[in-house]
Formats: sequence, C-alpha cells, structure tokens
Amino acid sequence: MSAAGFVYHRPATLADACALGLELGADAAFLAGGTELLPDFHRGRESATHLIALDRITGLSSIQSGADGLRIGALVTVGAVAQSAEVGAWLPALAEAARALGSPQIRSLATIGGNFCRAVPCADLPPVGIVAGARLRLARVTGTREVSAEQFFVGPRKTVLEPGEILQDILIPPQPVRAGLSYQRFALRRGPALAVASVAARVVLEGETIVEARIALGAVAPVPSLAPRAAALLQGHPLSADRLAQAAAAAAAEARPITDIRGTEAFRRELVEVLTRRALEQAAGRAGKHAP
Repeated sequence: MSAAGFVYHRPATLADACALGLELGADAAFLAGGTELLPDFHRGRESATHLIALDRITGLSSIQSGADGLRIGALVTVGAVAQSAEVGAWLPALAEAARALGSPQIRSLATIGGNFCRAVPCADLPPVGIVAGARLRLARVTGTREVSAEQFFVGPRKTVLEPGEILQDILIPPQPVRAGLSYQRFALRRGPALAVASVAARVVLEGETIVEARIALGAVAPVPSLAPRAAALLQGHPLSADRLAQAAAAAAAEARPITDIRGTEAFRRELVEVLTRRALEQAAGRAGKHAP
C-alpha cells in the first residue's frame, strides 16, 4: 500500500519485520502507536519512505512477571503501563511516569517501545527504566541482543538500534531489598505537556544508611542519563536532609540543559535541583517502607 509518499508494510512476524527493516535500511521506519513518529513526518524530522507497521505481530503486547523480573512487550501502550496492577506492584514509579505522559487519548496509542525508540530527550519512561536497571531486548535477523537502558541512547532521537533491529521487550529486574524509586517532572501547565525537566531516583537503604543510589535526569541533556557524581555523594552515608540537598545540587551541576521555548538553561538547572531533592526524598521514604 502507498499513501502520502510512503509505502506501508504490515509483516505478520517479528522475523519478517526485521528482515524487511534490514533490506530497506534508512529508508524504513517502524510504526507502533505513531504518536511521535507521525508528527515527526509533519515536522520534517522523519524522511523514511517505507513504514513497517508492527500491529500484526503477536507476542509484543504483554506484561509478564517472573523470577527474572517484569517483562514489558514493546507494543504495550503507555496507558496499559499506567493501569497495570503488575507494574504498580513491581515498580510504582514507572506507572507514575506513564500517567504523566500526554493525555488519555495519547496514552491509549503510544507504546513503551516507541517512548524509548524515538529517543526524545524529554521522554518520561526512560529515566525510570535507567535507575531501575532495565535491559532492552533487541530482535534482529540473526537472533537477539540485550543492552542496558542507559546505553541505549546515543543522541537526540538516536539509539543503538541498527537497521533491521526492533525493540522486542523491556526487562525490569527485581529491585534490591529496601529499594525505593521515584519519578518527578515539571511542565509549564497542568494536563498534557512536555517535561521541561525530569528526575528519576532509586535509593537502597540498610538501616539508616544509603548503600546504593541512582539518579537519572531527563529533558536536560541530549539523552536521558545518570548523574553519577550526585549519586556518589549519597552512597555509604546516613540518610539526612543535608546529604540529599548536597546530591540535588550536584545533580543540577551534572545536567547539560539548553535554552529553548520552554525554559532557559538556568531555569532548568534550578528545576533539576528541586526535582532531584523531591525524588530522593520520596525514594528514601519508599525504601524505608520496603516498597519499590
């Protein structure tokens, strides 16, 4: 089928989709929910001449939990992530991030795979995946490979995906005992709006000591990324308001924001400090209650 200047494909299997993507290379784009891809055509950011729809492929739309963790298929909608009892039990912060994304109509179409693969710097779900230690399984003609969430992004709208590779699912491993996670974001208005800055945090406690911390920043750098220097200020130290404030200030220093229509560089740095402190406080509170 062809329309609007591109050719439309609907392969029935993942193997067929990978083979078609490999054959067409840069001329092809994979279509899931389309909530980011299709607007990119209108904005002139996408130049593919072939669309490979994934909606006929089975096995990409389920959420499963097991001994190895929580596995979320790439075609699971953001709305399903937000409403899933399993996600809410395993990783409340991921469900909260999903609920923050767009409107109910957008969440009913947008997929978790698309939120990762379009690699928009202000995407809501990747920061939580990064601090939770998520791994992404990528299908290809020759089999599969796995990459960590923090290694998946290489630039604005750029990932490690090679021609013919498709994100198959995302694995969230079991979280450490007494781990707590939080996702905090700021937008310019209530309701559907892109994040001006966002922060995800994971805190692991042993007694009142922080034995491990991870902080990921969104919308304030070319890719969602960890703030290792800020996290290092927490690890091995007793939980205290002063220590959290020091880490928040360090995270703001590690951010690499730009000035654009939604905010200045200085404004975004201030947001990172405030959001990091909030995220750490909530994550520590959840860790103290033994809830992830």
